[in-house]
Amino acid sequence: MKLGKGGPLLLALLPALIVLGIFYFYPMLTVLVAAFTYPEAGLQNFEWFFGQPVNVAVLTRTITTSFWVMLVCLVMAFPFAFFMTIVKPATRNMLMLIVLIPFWTSMVVRTFAWVVLLQDSGPIGQFMKLFGVEQLGIMRTPTAVLIGMAQVLLPFVVLPMYATMSKIDTRLLTAARSLGARPAKAFVSVYLPLALPGVASGALLSFVMALGFYITPAMLGSSRDAFLSTLIQGQVQGLAQWGYGAVIGFVLLFVTLVILGLAAWIGKKTGGSVQDMVGGSKA
Repeated sequence: MKLGKGGPLLLALLPALIVLGIFYFYPMLTVLVAAFTYPEAGLQNFEWFFGQPVNVAVLTRTITTSFWVMLVCLVMAFPFAFFMTIVKPATRNMLMLIVLIPFWTSMVVRTFAWVVLLQDSGPIGQFMKLFGVEQLGIMRTPTAVLIGMAQVLLPFVVLPMYATMSKIDTRLLTAARSLGARPAKAFVSVYLPLALPGVASGALLSFVMALGFYITPAMLGSSRDAFLSTLIQGQVQGLAQWGYGAVIGFVLLFVTLVILGLAAWIGKKTGGSVQDMVGGSKA
């Protein structure tokens, strides 16, 4: 049997497509079907979700916390990534190692380390007592969740930023200053627009990943700081309400797709694309 022009490529992709179909698309389809059919066909699961104020509050908290985590990561990652582009290669390699080390450590271990650090009897609490602060009061608060999530997601923001910034010719800043632009004006007008695809990539990646966090909010936050993922775990494992858990997963997936769609629309309006936002640009 002769293969067409795209035949070899299709055969090469076939194993990956089979794995995705079995371990991703089929479970996803099962969840979507359960949202509309379990325990009986209809929209009662959606009526339950949007009819309960606590569920809407959890949805709002998930989105707003993810947004703040994204902002914290952007503010911290941008100067770090920029600094990586102007230092010597040896220093750059050391900074890159610092960025990559978290990938070699379990998220549970890193989150538990924050539990030790942020509790009132931890090292930070003991240090703050030297300045008259008797109780740190951070553990089991949204602030603790924000700190833990930002620490986990920071490398995912630094890397796409650095990938974009490393391709920017810094001589453009020198040229802008030689034409009379002040350093701040040259940075904002010349450098920042070229770095924007990397910034957008890190922002989109961190925001979407933050939406599905479970371990960090569960360990650092309280029941009042629950995410949608925590709600899914409670409904499925705690109460065996598969239909409710499925509809929460459907809502989470829908929110993620809306965000990706919005990013694609913004990319088209600004002359970019989702590929640019996810993978950086060829500066």
